[in-house]
Parts: sequence; structure tokens; C-alpha cells
Amino acid sequence: MAEKLAVRERPGVRDPLPPPRYRRFLGRPRGSWIQGGVFVLLLLLVLAPVVPTVLQSLSRTPLYEGGVLDPGSYVRLFTDEGFGTVILNSVLLAVLTTVFAVVLAVLLSVVLIRVKVPGGRVMSSLLMWPIYISPLVLAFGWIIVYGPAGYVTLAAGHVLGTEEPWNLYSIPGMALTSAVALMPIAYLYCSNALRMADSSLENAARTCGARPLRVIRSVILPMMRPPIMYSALLIFTASLEELSIPLLYGKPVEIELFGSFLYDYGLDNATPDYGVLGAASVLFLAFLAVLVTIQGLVLRNSRRFIAVRGKATRVQRFDIGGLRWIGFAVALGYLVLGPGLPLLGLIARAFTQVLSPLIDPLKVLSFGNFQVIFGYSEYTGTIGNSLIVAIIGGVATTAVAALAVLVARRSGFAARRAVEFTALTPQALPGVIMGLGFFWTILFVPLLRPLQGTLTSIMIAFGVAALPAAFSAIAPMVMQIGEELDGAARSAGADWWRTFTRVLLRLLAPALLASFVLVFVNMIKAFSAAVFLADSDSQVIGTTALNLWSNGNTGAVAALSCLQIAITAVVVIAAGRIFKVRAYA
Repeated sequence: MAEKLAVRERPGVRDPLPPPRYRRFLGRPRGSWIQGGVFVLLLLLVLAPVVPTVLQSLSRTPLYEGGVLDPGSYVRLFTDEGFGTVILNSVLLAVLTTVFAVVLAVLLSVVLIRVKVPGGRVMSSLLMWPIYISPLVLAFGWIIVYGPAGYVTLAAGHVLGTEEPWNLYSIPGMALTSAVALMPIAYLYCSNALRMADSSLENAARTCGARPLRVIRSVILPMMRPPIMYSALLIFTASLEELSIPLLYGKPVEIELFGSFLYDYGLDNATPDYGVLGAASVLFLAFLAVLVTIQGLVLRNSRRFIAVRGKATRVQRFDIGGLRWIGFAVALGYLVLGPGLPLLGLIARAFTQVLSPLIDPLKVLSFGNFQVIFGYSEYTGTIGNSLIVAIIGGVATTAVAALAVLVARRSGFAARRAVEFTALTPQALPGVIMGLGFFWTILFVPLLRPLQGTLTSIMIAFGVAALPAAFSAIAPMVMQIGEELDGAARSAGADWWRTFTRVLLRLLAPALLASFVLVFVNMIKAFSAAVFLADSDSQVIGTTALNLWSNGNTGAVAALSCLQIAITAVVVIAAGRIFKVRAYA
């Protein structure tokens, strides 16, 4: 203040510029309107697939035909003998997948993070790569290698003298494949918890004479309960809503799970009962909502497991002697048998006419599968469609998520808690139900019918599904930025929107880039919602690969899958090398 007065008293010196003034609309500042608009937009995006689903569950005929109220849909659903089997199969698959994935994640995180194992850091990085690969692509690789006519299956059967040494087309086979696809989620939580843990508790156990294995069993594993429980709930939920693995594994042997039930009932049935389809979706949404609520309760009660303090000491790796080679063999065996061989088999199938242990692969090398993909505009168009959806959708989703984070964490908006809850709600909406809900919404609302079968509808559905991931990628960075920067901008006359565009936006650039890469990866590998929303001109890579597989063209499927993996790898590696971004962070 004294400096300003001194400036004004100097002769010939002009007064400093007055603080900027902003127009008000209906007596309210523009920041309030923007915050309210973000909240309304989020509500519309989240409720758009949910409300029609609930209404459809109460109507036997399609909504767009003027459905008649019929609450008997739930009665018909529960009296259907097949639906009980669907529930049991789905729960069994989710339980087995969760057990396999969590046990592997805990074992590998302890071995690679806290034990002196040769090549531990390299293998730890390799374990994260399945998170960038679509479960559909991984399932293709598993069938090519471990399926009834798979390369490893035939080779093992020839050695063992049996036709089929294992049965991949079963619920345990589905669970193993799904566990490999989802294990990186649990490993990420468990490994980060071990890296950040304070080793003073372990040192105290050592002073009491505890050996390394006893310290691991009595100290480290109990302290890992929060990440174990939280990741287990995430994997359980993700395995319930999975569509690709149940379709590829269950359909040939008539094992029906929830995702394939909705797919068959909604697309393959000539005269579907839309009321039963809606009722099944509502029940599944209610069950997932309960699981998400349990996730929140798990996190709220995890403070008693805090292991990171202000005086944390450096984490030291255990030397367990010769047992480290057992840990090395377990980690290497998982990498080779889990994602390694299936992806290698997928690549080999893409560059060969036929893949069999009875034929030398070098004699059947061919680029014919790629010629099939690049020789038809329909197939190359799906690659372009996926890129358009992933790039434009990634930018739009990141922008919406950034606004949602700022409203929820850096504003005085009265409903800011509701904004955060709404932005995170889509994590309880499976892709299948997301596609069905938007399909019914587009047909039910006349103004939205031009969106039917367009890339825009697919982009919106994929974006809503990826919104929680984008929000979670941006929110930590916003919390790390001190609020005194906001106060300094406000003291200079900037309003809420000006503070964001001139100050916070530049500081959030790394988080926004990480969010975009994460959303891009999710969108380029997504396909469940597109099954119900796409037409012949708006197919994406996943739906095209599924159609090719159903027609028996496994070579073209392998080639298209390799192209998808290559696109994802280029984006992730470029972001990591050029912009120092970890997309899974």
C-alpha cells in the first residue's frame, strides 16, 4: 500500500491500472455460471445412460415406441431359470479372478520391491504393460497359444500324449486370463505402498531377532491390507463388467455371464424382452453401487495402517539367500506364461499364414494378414475411427475432468462435493450398460436421434466411462498447488475463471497431459459401449476385431490387434520419453 501511495505522489507518474472488472449476468459473476454449468453437464452425462435404463426396466416395449408401464419385468427376470446361472457364473468368475490377481500381485510386489532379486526393476516395469493392452487383445493371444487348437496346447498334448491337457473354455480359464489383464491394478497399489512404507517398523522387528521371512509375514503383509482390499474391490468390479472374455470363452461352450447375457439378449435375440434387459441392467448397477460404497468405507478406515511418517527411513531390500532365485523364477515365469507368450503368439500369428507346432513358422511367413487389413477401407477406417475417438475424446474428457476438479477442489460452489461424486460415479457403470443406456437415450430423445450410429455417440460414452480416471489423474496435482496462488491472483483483481486460465492452467499442464494419455489408452482399447452404439460406418478396432474373430479370420484379428498395441506403445513411450509422463500414475 505504501508503494502504491508513493507512486501516486510522484509527479508525472500515471496511476496504476485499476483492477479488471467482469460483466455479470443476472447479477451473478461468470465463475458461478461456469461452475453451475459444469455441474449440470456432469449430471446430464452421468444420468443419460442411467435414467433410460431404469425406465426401460419398467416397460416391456422399447421406450422409443412409447413403452407401456409394466413392473412385471423384474418378476420375469427372477423366474427365468437361466438368469440364476448367469449370476452364479459371474460371481464365481469375479471371485476367482480377484483371488488369482491379488495373490499374484502381493507375491510379485514383495519379491520385486522388497527382496534382492536379479532384474527386479526391469521385471517390475514389464509387469505394468498389460494395463495398456485391451483384455480383448489379451484374450485373443491366450486362445492362440493356450486354446483348444493353440500352439502351446498342441505342443504340450503331443508331449503328454493327450489331445487337450487343459480346458481354457471354462470359468477357471476365463479367470486366469482376466487375472493377467487386471493384475497390474493390484500390483500398482501394492508396489507403491511398499515403496512408500517406513522401514522403522521392520527395523524394530529385526532388533527382536526376526528373520526376513518373518518380517515379511508379520509386518509387511499386515500393513498392505488397505491396498489389498481396495485393489481387490476394483478387480472384483472390473471382472463382473467384462464383456470380451465371456464372449470369446463362454459363448462356444454356452457358459453365460452377465456381460454376454446382455449382449445376447440385446443384439442376438430377434425379439428381445426390453423390460427384462433393463431390469437386469438396473440390478447389476445396484450391485456395483454397493461395491463402490464399500470401496469408500475401506479407504475411510485405513488410517490405522499408516506407515509413512515425517521421519521415514530409506527402504532396504531383504537378502533371503538362495530363496531369491525362487522369487526370480516366479516373476519370470509369470511374465513369460502370462502376458509374454500370448502376445508373442499374437504377433507370430499376425505374420504367418498358420501357426502350429507341426509347421515351421519360418516357412509360412506372410504379410497377408496385414494386406487384408490395409486392403479394405472398412478395416482401415476402424483404425482411423479409433484414433479420432481417442484423440478428440481424450482432449474433451480431460477438459471436462479439469473443470470438475477445479469446481470440486478450488471453488466456493455450494454443490462442490456433489460435483466430485458425480464425476466419479461412472466407475460403477459397466461399458455394456453405458452403451445400452446411451442407445436408449438417443432413440428416446428426438433431438439426439441424429447422433445414432455416429462416432460422437461413441466418443461421449467412452468419455463418460473414462471420466473417473481423468479426474483421479488431475485431482492430486490440484491439491499440491498452494491456495495462496489463488489468493494472489484474486488480490490483483482476477476472478475464479481468470485465476484458472492465467495461473492454475499452466501449473496443471503435466497433470493434464498425463490425464490425456491415460484417457487415450482407455479409449483406444475400449469397445463394449460401441457394440450397441456403432453402425457399419462407425466401427472401432475392438468391434471390428470381434466381428473378424466370429467369422474365423484369426490372422486378420491378430494383425489388427498388433496395430492397436503399436499405436498404444508409441503414445505411451513418446509421452514417457518426451514429456516424462507415466500414464498409469
